[in-house]
Amino acid sequence: MNQVKKEIRLEFDAISENEALARVVIAAFLTQLDPTLEELQDVKTAISEAVTNAIIHAYQEKGGRIVMSAALTGDELEVRIEDYGIGIENVQKAMEPLFTTSPETERAGMGFAFMEAFMDKLEVESTVGVGTKICMRKKFYPVRNWKNSQV
Repeated sequence: MNQVKKEIRLEFDAISENEALARVVIAAFLTQLDPTLEELQDVKTAISEAVTNAIIHAYQEKGGRIVMSAALTGDELEVRIEDYGIGIENVQKAMEPLFTTSPETERAGMGFAFMEAFMDKLEVESTVGVGTKICMRKKFYPVRNWKNSQV
């Protein structure tokens, strides 16, 4: 049996105020799966990290465009965050915990580590001078209704 795929797409300015917009939009979209508060917070945190990376690193806080698209297929969420910024020279190195291209700032270099921790799968594609695409997936499991189940 084919599962219905539900999709959204949002394009917005790469400014810090829109990080909250991305979090709210993905939370509203995800409510269809009736996630736990912890699951919801995990996804929102991963989205926040991806969008913040685009704003700060891809565009160096000079503005640009970010595209967030999401799809629900059955009980799995897939989210893509795409920018058209400076790109990442060495994705593998950038994904190492505590690595940062901005040591002069108060950035911890944990963005990708948080995305990996809070989602089931993380893929990053980047081309210098073209931009970066981040794809994250998370599977959700129905909450068991203990009240109506028999032991």
